[in-house]
Amino acid sequence: METVVNFVQQKLISKNDFPTFSSGDTITVYYEIREGDKVRTQSFKGVVIQIKGRGESKTFTIRKMSGTVGVERIFPLNMPALNKIEVNKKGKVKQSRIYYFRELRGKKARIKEV
Repeated sequence: METVVNFVQQKLISKNDFPTFSSGDTITVYYEIREGDKVRTQSFKGVVIQIKGRGESKTFTIRKMSGTVGVERIFPLNMPALNKIEVNKKGKVKQSRIYYFRELRGKKARIKEV
């Protein structure tokens, strides 16, 4: 049983070579999706709303607009299916969790760049 736990911990911890980002940044996350025996890479681009936790249980939430509907996705930072994270824009916000961003529309939903 211990060998399985050690293998899982090594698999999770070894993928921590992602760039640093914070709330307000626009990032693109590339992750693998397995459907049966097929594997494909999908991307999700949006604004980081929050970063939560620390260590192995660290997660981050990304929000993007798909037409007029807002879509949020929570990613564990140590998820084995994560391939790559790209930081597209660095944003300047005053809070670490920008939940107020959900209610903003149009020009009000812009974030200042650093």
